[in-house]
Amino acid sequence: MKCEICGRKPKKTLKRSHSNIATIRRQYLNLQTKRIKGKKVKICTKCLKTESRKGFV
Repeated sequence: MKCEICGRKPKKTLKRSHSNIATIRRQYLNLQTKRIKGKKVKICTKCLKTESRKGFV
């Protein structure tokens, strides 16, 4: 559940109900599975965008 390139993890955020009660929830990254140099890697879309701009993917 974390990006194998940059190491980012899901955030802990608060979900607010109508009565303003706070419940802790997790905000997950948008992870994609890509094949880089013959290996399957779970990579977040932020890194994927950066890597494609630099020409690694």
